[in-house]
Amino acid sequence: MRQKKDHPLAGVKEIARRANVSRGTVDRVIHNRPGVSEETKRHINAIIEELDYQPNVLARRLALASRGTVRLGVLLPSVSEETEYWKAPLEGIDKAETEIKPYGVELKHYFFDQNVQATFARQVAQIMVDQPDGVLITPTFEEESIQLLGFCREKQIPAVLMNSDIPGQQRLCYIGPELFDSGYLAAQLTDYCLKPGQKVMVVNIAREIENNVAILGKVEGFLAYFREKRSEEPLVHFHTTDTDYVSVSAGLSALLAREKEIGIIFVTNSRVVLVAEWLEKTGRKDIVLIGYDFLSSNIDYLKKGYIDFLICEKPQEQGYRGVMTLFRHLVMSVPAIEDYLIPIDIVTSANYRFYRN
Repeated sequence: MRQKKDHPLAGVKEIARRANVSRGTVDRVIHNRPGVSEETKRHINAIIEELDYQPNVLARRLALASRGTVRLGVLLPSVSEETEYWKAPLEGIDKAETEIKPYGVELKHYFFDQNVQATFARQVAQIMVDQPDGVLITPTFEEESIQLLGFCREKQIPAVLMNSDIPGQQRLCYIGPELFDSGYLAAQLTDYCLKPGQKVMVVNIAREIENNVAILGKVEGFLAYFREKRSEEPLVHFHTTDTDYVSVSAGLSALLAREKEIGIIFVTNSRVVLVAEWLEKTGRKDIVLIGYDFLSSNIDYLKKGYIDFLICEKPQEQGYRGVMTLFRHLVMSVPAIEDYLIPIDIVTSANYRFYRN
């Protein structure tokens, strides 16, 4: 076990003196903030290691308290009957908020309609006005999310992305599934179930598809698998921005009337329930249905046998870890894991009773 060296002056001031830099530069290195060259960062870290310096957590808390409450912002879709999925991450966020509130942390929600891009843009603008100390972002729309991340980088506001990532963007941490791999896994599962002569229907049901990061990432992974292992020839695509049951059922009926070889349907989000309802009402149990998310409505159809597989990605844990990562970074000076990838689980009628979001 390495012995700690006796350095009574081992603090930010002493580190700055030895490194011949300002205390602000040392602080940026300790808290992993941008604005320091790699060479300077290595030099400071070497001195920190030599002195066996441990950040004074209590002093950090007092410093934050001296300038007021630590304010965290959460950019999250509104929960509705149509978007039940977001209830789970919100529960995780609320749980984290309860735990950190005694430390003087204030959490503000910025809800948006995931079907209306303009509502997302308005909340992004409001976050820029409010300038919280840290922000948890569900980057449903890429353009505005990149704009917000750029603002956070400029203002040195730590940002955590949840549920879907945006490659190439600087952020403190990403917490969620690897979307490409999620789609790839769905394709692999589809391939196992596919019988000779059958076709696969890939279904996107969302009011915004072209700019929906989560859907596009899954589709990319799904198509990549078929290009590598088979071909795209057995794939049939059904996209609809009308998310009500009447519209979806009409589209499915028309397509299935033309494509009678469909043996598997893959739905890229939690609206798999609409397809399951259509299968039940038309009496079709000859089609394997694969979709997403551990929701009560989806579980009902899983138990009835109209949904065969649900791909689940622990949304409650994503919300909880997102808030706690910001709290630990800002208040406890705990380094964040750059990519905290959530396991991609497959839930069936045999194991749904034991699954937890």
